[in-house]
Parts: sequence; structure tokens; C-alpha cells
Amino acid sequence: MTAFTFNEIGRIHSPYKEKFAVPRQPGLVEDGGGELHLLPPYNQAEAVRGLEAFSHLWVMFIFHQTMEGGWRPTVRPPRLGGNARVGVFATRSTFRPNPLGMSLVELKGIRCQGKEVILQLGSLDLVDGTPVVDIKPYLPFAESQPLAVAGFAQEAPEAEMPVTFSPRAESQLAENLARYPHLRRFITQVLGQDPRPAYRKGEELERDYAVHLLEFNVKWRVIADQNQVISLDPN
Repeated sequence: MTAFTFNEIGRIHSPYKEKFAVPRQPGLVEDGGGELHLLPPYNQAEAVRGLEAFSHLWVMFIFHQTMEGGWRPTVRPPRLGGNARVGVFATRSTFRPNPLGMSLVELKGIRCQGKEVILQLGSLDLVDGTPVVDIKPYLPFAESQPLAVAGFAQEAPEAEMPVTFSPRAESQLAENLARYPHLRRFITQVLGQDPRPAYRKGEELERDYAVHLLEFNVKWRVIADQNQVISLDPN
């Protein structure tokens, strides 16, 4: 069996500071963009020459936070309620024989400043600090297949839960309005996807959760069929 070694070419800077609550696909959270910072020796303007002519990129990355868990021949996709098992190769599970992932993201711009080469990206499904091993331009004529069949994930998931904000959270939103004008929309779209583990969905008891987003520790409470943001305190 042949072994391969990959070099990290860059690292993701993302508003998602932990894997909990990261959207399951890019494009689901409007304000969840980030950056890809290229690392030496790949941080050369020549390496991205011509890339600005493409609107979207395939980002190949490492599932660095779950790779220690190894792989599993079958997994339980959240889109199937977390109960039905299918083969790992029929899913995009992080628990794979090789911890490689790929994500299609919008390229919003390129900044070359001295020794820095930074790709500005649109809506991400990647945790902060994700190591990237390659990028490739997206080719619509070859890779857009309108008649393709996608098994149990033919359509994008709809936001599942309404999101409300407590008086304290409303005050904190107002305090951060100048720096984060779209913070309410960002949190609403993240929590609206109901990031809880699939096996917890449907629970009727009140339960509190927390996640690090941007520079905030966002705490919310699940009450019946809605999420109420309790607070968003600085980390």
C-alpha cells in the first residue's frame, strides 16, 4: 500500500472557532466568510497569478480536529436524522480513511501585501485554523451538472428553527453594531440550521448550549422548537 505526504499550503481564518455549529455545507450562512492565508514557500503572488479571473474555488483541506478518531465503514448522516447508517463513501463524513475534505467557496478577492498572500473567501463550512493542502479553480462547464442526483441531499437544508434574542443579547448586539453590523443575521443563520447533534433533535426539555463564533461566546437555550440567544460575551 502506497503512502503519501502532503504539504500544508495555507490556513483558513474563519468565524467558526470550533467544529460545533460549523455549517454542514458552504453557502448556508450569508455572513460566514473568511480568508485563506498562504504559507511559505507558497505565499508568492506568482502562485495565484490569474486566479482572480475565477469566481469560485475548490479548497482541499485536512479534517484536523477529527483525524485522530480514524475512519468508520458506515456513518449516520445528519440529513437522515442521525439514525440510518450508510457507507462512509456515500457521505461527506469527517471520519474517512484519509482525512481529506473539499469545499466549493466563492473567491471574493486576493490581497498581496509584502510576504502575505491572502485569498478572501465567501461563505465557509470550515473551522478556524483548518490546514489547506491545495486549491483549484472551479470550472462551471465541467463541474456544474444540473441533472445530477444527490441521494439523500438533493436540496439545500432549510433553516430549521426560529431564533430569538433575550434583552441582554439585544443589548450586546447594539454594543457591537459598529464593528459587526451583520452579527444578528450571522448568529440567526448559524443557529437556524439547528447545529445540535441529530440524536438530540426532538428533545422537549430545555437545554443550554454555547459556541465560540468570531470573538464571542454565544450562549443559547433550546425551548420547544426555537433557539433563544441568552448572551454573546467576549471570549
